[in-house]
Amino acid sequence: MSATAMHSRTPSTSTSSRSKTLLAAVSAAGLFLTACNGGGDAEAGGEDANGCDFAPDYPSGPVEIIVPWAAGGGTDSVARLVADQLSNELGTQVNVVNRDGGSGVVGHQAMADASPDGQTIGLVTVEIGMMHWQGLTELTSEDLTGIAQINEDPAGITVADDAEWETAQELLDYIEANPGDVVGSGTGQGGIWHLALIDMLLEAGLEPDAVNFVPSDGAAPALQELVAGGVDVTTSSLGENLTMIESGDVRPLAVMGTESDPNFPDVPTLEEETGLDAGVGVWRGIAGPADMDEDVVAELECHIENVVNSEEYAEFMADSGLGVAYADSEEFTALMLEDDEEKGVLMEEAGLAE
Repeated sequence: MSATAMHSRTPSTSTSSRSKTLLAAVSAAGLFLTACNGGGDAEAGGEDANGCDFAPDYPSGPVEIIVPWAAGGGTDSVARLVADQLSNELGTQVNVVNRDGGSGVVGHQAMADASPDGQTIGLVTVEIGMMHWQGLTELTSEDLTGIAQINEDPAGITVADDAEWETAQELLDYIEANPGDVVGSGTGQGGIWHLALIDMLLEAGLEPDAVNFVPSDGAAPALQELVAGGVDVTTSSLGENLTMIESGDVRPLAVMGTESDPNFPDVPTLEEETGLDAGVGVWRGIAGPADMDEDVVAELECHIENVVNSEEYAEFMADSGLGVAYADSEEFTALMLEDDEEKGVLMEEAGLAE
């Protein structure tokens, strides 16, 4: 899957015990790897054993990663693994701080408000390109420094195991013949998975309200409602539905990506099933406040690339049903800007923009 946005409409589990043990050991022992920067004493231009150039006087102490969502969710789990691995790369303690609230506004604003010295960075999510269109904030990705993309997941179309539809095309045909009868969920009103559902409907030539959308507090409660019969379809990522897909309680019909999901190779793309080019999904990345020092960004970018390419990261993401996608600072910055524009077009078309 490319590092650019999944779809262009106009040109315009919790941290593993192994990870917790390792991080605790690093913290307790005050371990600074001699091959790494070890607190910023190295001269600029030097290279550590991991192949990353030192930034002068960086880091100058523990590094903080802000997570704009609550502890225990997928974003939090990814952040804690990255923090664990990054502590080894930087040779200093890396702490995760959850700053949830305001549909992601609180945490993303905290990233933007941090000192640009790289001691406080954050795990930015796709919502940075959506919140301001909804009138929740004036904050955009231009208020941040993109350091690296670390993940990407397409939306999925999931129904209960006993649902009458065997394919995504059958589901769309039913929706067209019975507008308003099908109940969908997966996130809050105007959230990313609501947007994915609307994108699919619009691409199919249907009205954005052809499916009766019921807001939820996230993918997990929506999935419970799906199994209980309260809703008919969810459009969250398949990784978020992994446990119930494996148990056979729900069935994935398609993924809204340009390629099949490697964690679900037998599930076709929506385009393969229907010919529709709908492709809304989520991404996560590491970012800091605007105007960060270029040397610090370059060092962090290098270390994060090492983390994303590590065997432990690949195993964790596969076990969690999450996708691995890397983009460097320049590519990630372009991705966020492009995604912001595309989300605005779609949200205005759907009547979700303020």
